[in-house]
Amino acid sequence: MTAAERLTDGLYGLGWSTVKKLPEPVAARLGRTVADAAWKRRGKGVQRLEANYARVVPGASPERLAELSRAGMRSYLRYWMESFRLPAWSAERVRTGFDPKGAHHLTDGLAAGRGVILALPHLANWDLAGAWVTTTLGIPFTTVAERLKPESLYDRFVAYREGLGMEVLAHSGASAFGTLARRLRDGGLVCLVADRDLSAAGVEVDFFGERARMPAGPALLAQQTGAQLLPVTLWYDDSPVMQGRVHPPVEVPGTGTRTEKTAAMTQALADAFASGIAEHPEDWHMLQRLWLADLGPAKGPA
Repeated sequence: MTAAERLTDGLYGLGWSTVKKLPEPVAARLGRTVADAAWKRRGKGVQRLEANYARVVPGASPERLAELSRAGMRSYLRYWMESFRLPAWSAERVRTGFDPKGAHHLTDGLAAGRGVILALPHLANWDLAGAWVTTTLGIPFTTVAERLKPESLYDRFVAYREGLGMEVLAHSGASAFGTLARRLRDGGLVCLVADRDLSAAGVEVDFFGERARMPAGPALLAQQTGAQLLPVTLWYDDSPVMQGRVHPPVEVPGTGTRTEKTAAMTQALADAFASGIAEHPEDWHMLQRLWLADLGPAKGPA
């Protein structure tokens, strides 16, 4: 493990061990302070966030983009402060911390025994949404996690999410896909963050007027298992309660090849994601390159 990796692992460990002990107002102020300091430094992440927002809010002035990126960093640090504290939240605090609309799409799908796939973009706090599902609805689910370096940091994230009631699989292609398919055929729930392709083999979609790649997994799983595919968008308002919406199902087209069906379903997901991001751009935590024009032909995923 390099010195930088040890530092990264130590900082995350400090967050989970210390921030969760802070009173909630103190943790919120700390998050805003850290966010504002990072925003003022205008590092690569902040610059990339502004460049991404420029696609979401076309015609925005530099001043407007700066306002958005500051609000975006505050939203991003709110996500981290909440995530560090989630293991210490009571079931009641989790229940009252999230107010999803359209949750009947999820419960109805599971009641029908079909299996359900929830697909989300990097909006607001997807970990809190997951904890609400496992705690308030009492529904366990399976998800995947990108392997991080150092390995100890990946282990921290797996332990954290497993502690919230999630089954976590390594993002490792066919092996993970097969397990997800089995869970769905058994009538289970799978949750996937799906607005950025990590494999360089994703599906090209139109996203805010430009081409981007998104993972094919959600659409392929729905086709193979008969599970219902539901887009989910999340956002913060001025209250301590995160808001959310479970969108109507993305249906499998009745005609076409598997490739054509996958492309159509992934585009439908992208459109649902775009609707939520356009309404609350500051809550979209995309500090990486996403659009193909930014990736370049030889760069692959950011």
